[in-house]
Amino acid sequence: MPQLVVYRNKSAQTRARFPLLLDIQSGLLDPLATRVVVPLSPATSACARSMHTLMRTPGNDGKAYLMVTPQLSGVAASELGPVTADASADRDKIVAALDFLLASV
Repeated sequence: MPQLVVYRNKSAQTRARFPLLLDIQSGLLDPLATRVVVPLSPATSACARSMHTLMRTPGNDGKAYLMVTPQLSGVAASELGPVTADASADRDKIVAALDFLLASV
């Protein structure tokens, strides 16, 4: 599975809040049955301004989605829906958000 691909969220429990999931896991770990994802939530002007580095706004189908980086999680690869976008063009922003989450200053 390619890294930095956006999938539809198949989970009925979380799909309303997080319709999309950004796969951040390295392709080197493809043999695993799970993927590490960052949920994407529709961006509003208020949340898009808050915590700009941690919660980046990648585009998808002309809509803005906020990376909810603090809620990254592991999901079964079988729980990922269809691919909706390739976010590799936003690689630097995504990595910066992950670095910010994990940095100890």
